[in-house]
Amino acid sequence: MTSEVIIDVQPKDISIALLEDKQLVEYQQEQRTASFSVGNIYVAKVKKLMPGLNACFVDVGAERVAFLHYLDLGTQFNSYEKYLKQVVSDRKKLYPIQKANIQPELKKDGSIANTLKVGQEILVQIVKEPINTKGPRLTCELSFAGRYLVLIPFEDSVSVSTKIKRGEERSRLKQLIQSIKPKNFGVIVRTVAEGKRAAELDAELKILLKRWEDVISKVQKTTERPQLCFEEESRAVALLRDLFNPTYDGIHVNDSGIYDEIKNYLGLIAPEKKDIVKLYNGTVPIFDNYDVTKQLKSGFGKTVNYKHGAYLIIEHTEAMHVVDVNSGTRIKKENNQEANALETNLGAADELARQLRLRDMGGIIIVDFIDMKLPEDRQLLYERMCKNMQKDRAKHNILPLSKFGLMQITRQRVRPAMSVNVEETCPTCFGKGTIKSSILFTDTLESKIDTLVNKIGVHKFYLHVHPYVAAFINKGLFSLKLKWKLKYGMGLRVIPSQKLAFLQYEFYDAQGQYVDMKEEIETK
Repeated sequence: MTSEVIIDVQPKDISIALLEDKQLVEYQQEQRTASFSVGNIYVAKVKKLMPGLNACFVDVGAERVAFLHYLDLGTQFNSYEKYLKQVVSDRKKLYPIQKANIQPELKKDGSIANTLKVGQEILVQIVKEPINTKGPRLTCELSFAGRYLVLIPFEDSVSVSTKIKRGEERSRLKQLIQSIKPKNFGVIVRTVAEGKRAAELDAELKILLKRWEDVISKVQKTTERPQLCFEEESRAVALLRDLFNPTYDGIHVNDSGIYDEIKNYLGLIAPEKKDIVKLYNGTVPIFDNYDVTKQLKSGFGKTVNYKHGAYLIIEHTEAMHVVDVNSGTRIKKENNQEANALETNLGAADELARQLRLRDMGGIIIVDFIDMKLPEDRQLLYERMCKNMQKDRAKHNILPLSKFGLMQITRQRVRPAMSVNVEETCPTCFGKGTIKSSILFTDTLESKIDTLVNKIGVHKFYLHVHPYVAAFINKGLFSLKLKWKLKYGMGLRVIPSQKLAFLQYEFYDAQGQYVDMKEEIETK
């Protein structure tokens, strides 16, 4: 299996696609100005206590207040509270955690009202981003995740991933980490640490310890509250940290800054794989070049087609995701309804497992498969779904089919499900239902080029249009493009873009910055 990561960096957002055998299986898109990110650490203030919920609302410096439950304070909250007071009391000298005295553990059956008070300063970390009307979810059990290790302050234990099965390897890792970790720190050894040398683990442990020291240093030096103390790595690096596999064939990125960032990160965790990072300099959009745009258009939306004409209907409600399996127009086997139902359902299980990863759907998912009578077929479908979900990094649980033919799936949710709008607003009629003659579209483009060159003074630029329109402009020996170049200069480049609707266009200058050439009626 070949795996590639494609990273599309735009001025407003960054999009990351994971391809397995050229098929899109994971997609992440994040605004570059996003206010929240899972893993960020704040020194924040308690804003309101909710004794009925045994929880409180916390101000982390954003419009929407965050939610902190009593059980998320963690067993070591008393140690954190005392240490924070000691750090803030002396802003000139860094107080090392190794000298801190571990306080008695917080009682699990305690009350939020007896533990916190309004206005109190606490260290918190975001564990779940805002979803729908809910604010971000917080915890006071801080952790710093690396490629091989997770560092947990005020714990004094070493845990090894249960996915590492060999007893001698588990003992080796546990003894190794126990010998190099400082006092008052706990460590979780991740699955990918299996077989790694002591030097690699020690190097990453030092990086994670430096992050903790930076957090405390920022808490100590700043008086503003709330205050961001630690920001999770960029989305590109964070995704690679969790996803990176030595078998990756390529990581392609179209931004030099992100390219350097990823290459430096790989230099730390896998120096021998630095060369798989490639800077994309093509004129065609990077997602178009690697066939990601087309898969996005076909993979999202309410209806998703899969093999032999069958399709899924995916609906999202406030409480759950609902999926309906339909046989569609697939060619049916003669006189064998059970075989048809099984084949359609097995194909649906394959596609649904991909959709869960692709859309990052979480919470409760109810799937209405086509009814099957034979118990062995129902068991086969359940086993197929479990096998397909083994590639999914998110925690999940799958129940066998109920007597109504429904399968219940729960999947860990830490951020809103990914949604890509695949419907395109008509760029020519703007909802009126009538358009100008399409043959005049090239005249409109020429007038825009004339304005850009002769009035605005931009002589080198890129014109992005639908691939069909680009083919028409480039058609023939004496093409429209040649005529425009002779008339307006050789700085014109026509770029086919799959993300644009038919008769839609965009202009970009030589630096790749968008140039707004739309008329007022086109922006409504």
